[in-house]
Amino acid sequence: QEQSARAVGRAFSGEAADTGAASLWWNPAAIARGPGRADAHIGVHRVTVDATVRDTGSTIQRPVPNLPRLSVGGAQLQNDPIDKGTVPNLGAAWRLNDQWAVGLSVNAPYNFTTRYDLNSFTRYQALKSRLFNAEVQPTIAWTPTPQLSLGAGVVFSYADATLSNALPNPSPLAPDGSSNLTGNGWDQGWVAGLQWRPTDRVTLGLSYRSGIKHKLDGQVTVQGLLGPAAAANVDVPGKATFETPAMLVAGGRWRATDRLTLNAQVQRFDWSAFDAIRVQFAGRTQVSRQDYEDTTSVAVGADYALTPQLTLRAGLQRDPTPTPDIGRTARVPDGDRWLYAAGATVSPNERVAID
Repeated sequence: QEQSARAVGRAFSGEAADTGAASLWWNPAAIARGPGRADAHIGVHRVTVDATVRDTGSTIQRPVPNLPRLSVGGAQLQNDPIDKGTVPNLGAAWRLNDQWAVGLSVNAPYNFTTRYDLNSFTRYQALKSRLFNAEVQPTIAWTPTPQLSLGAGVVFSYADATLSNALPNPSPLAPDGSSNLTGNGWDQGWVAGLQWRPTDRVTLGLSYRSGIKHKLDGQVTVQGLLGPAAAANVDVPGKATFETPAMLVAGGRWRATDRLTLNAQVQRFDWSAFDAIRVQFAGRTQVSRQDYEDTTSVAVGADYALTPQLTLRAGLQRDPTPTPDIGRTARVPDGDRWLYAAGATVSPNERVAID
């Protein structure tokens, strides 16, 4: 969600109904109206995550007849496996006339890196998981009536991934083997939305962002397997496929007074599309189950113009995790969360705003 500093300040509570290039991620109709003939924004977010991952009884069935399930063993506690990250975003919009506008945004919606020690209890499921994602979205918007704006855009999405984990040898006394996948590729999606203004003080927004089926071309390396398992050692080209979720966003903004604007937003994420990561190489397919669940986030917030140069804002959001309780993977450890936000906009002049 961290695609606008202004949006973070109110916990993503009014973006589908706001105007300008900073809201392009949530609604392509946002650029149909905005400040002046053209506007642009650039932002950067620093994301730091405190996390503890703990083993609560993980076991393994090694490929040996009659050998019982054994404890995975290894380090039972991992602190802060999620790397800190910097997420930039930028966008621009040009209003061609009273009815038409065009825009372009660059965002990085799906980015993370998790790392675990080689002796971690997670090693057979995850050692390093890295996803770099960047999206370029050209957009066009149309205002057929003073009350209605429509927008649509094409999303060009680049993904670069690395997934590594240890592999168990038949004997628990033998050192582990390893698996490493790297790949990248471009894929496409789309976004469409509308904004409706029933009165001068109320704006309602609705948008839909399609899911994107990613197909990554790269290399698969399996090494270190011994004995009968050694036949699985390979270093060959491979393909990985996974799908990011579609998003349905509905939001509203009500200018309750000349200074106070109240915001609300609901977002539905089609996370169940991310059911697995499938890797194809050397005539076989490996499936890493994810089994994410669809989620709905709800947010409320407010903007208050303290002076013509200073606007204060705050917000609250409930954001449930899509990861299942049964089968949660170590690659992306996650849980339900509440977001408490505060922010401000300082405008030293009518052309510049700092969020």
